[in-house]
Amino acid sequence: QVQLVESGGGLVQAGKSLRLSCAASGRTFNWYAVGWFRQAPGKEREFVARITWSGDSTDYADSVKGRFTISRDNAKNTVSLQMNSLKPEDTAVYYCAAGNWRTSFYVHWGQGTEVTVSS
Repeated sequence: QVQLVESGGGLVQAGKSLRLSCAASGRTFNWYAVGWFRQAPGKEREFVARITWSGDSTDYADSVKGRFTISRDNAKNTVSLQMNSLKPEDTAVYYCAAGNWRTSFYVHWGQGTEVTVSS
């Protein structure tokens, strides 16, 4: 079983940066691809970024490409999302999830961390 806990959210001004972390427990965490998703108030959850189990491939939503960077440290069982040049439209609850890179099916989800970007 894999448990995921997100941290690093908060209130930040537009243009500033935040770094989210996803800490995992469970010996099988390193077998999984990890994705970040977000859900803004009144909107459906959307994909943000993902990374393979080895960290050798990443993928980003067009809306965050060039501003966000996903990385992982398997020795520490953590995945990070560095968010730069934040915009008010980045305001959302951010979730990390562990799953399959090829199918994009995620079986383990964290509880989320809230990010608010003020204009």
